[in-house]
Amino acid sequence: QIREQLPGYLDGATQLCTTRCVLKELESLGKALYGAKLIAQRFQVRNCSHHKDPVSGSACLLSMIEEGNPHHFFIATQDQDLANKVKKKAGVPLLFIIQNTMVLDKPSPKSLVFVQKLQTNQLVPEHQKQSIVQLKEKEGLAKQEGEKRRKRKRAGGPNPLSCLKKKKKKTQEGQEPSAEKKKRRKRKRNR
Repeated sequence: QIREQLPGYLDGATQLCTTRCVLKELESLGKALYGAKLIAQRFQVRNCSHHKDPVSGSACLLSMIEEGNPHHFFIATQDQDLANKVKKKAGVPLLFIIQNTMVLDKPSPKSLVFVQKLQTNQLVPEHQKQSIVQLKEKEGLAKQEGEKRRKRKRAGGPNPLSCLKKKKKKTQEGQEPSAEKKKRRKRKRNR
């Protein structure tokens, strides 16, 4: 149920483990999950805080990843309710099985926000951020709310309505077009 990354987690060393509460729950479910119980008994058993009065397996696993997951646990489960609760916690990878294939779920939005916050705090410490703001204000480089940049106008093409072909006037059948045509003025364009 739980996969723990050991301190040398960069080299990929992992260890499968479970808790006493999970084993007790599998035992209580009877013969239907006897094979799962035998497999889970092979894993290392981690000590949980409820060894005297066991709780459900999902509640026990959630208690193991409290306080920022300091032991770098992965949670492997098919329980959708437990998976949704795990996704609400930052920094807890989730494994599940789809058609005989183990799948590592994509990081939850909460985990992504946590990582971004962690990275920005590592790049510039808080006291340096404050001194940067003070220096910008001193030099007059701080953004002022009243100032707005002027937008440059881009060169555009001709007006699309001026490119349309002119419509011919329909003459009535009884009238012939007059010989005298009205003179049209041509406008000169100033450029």
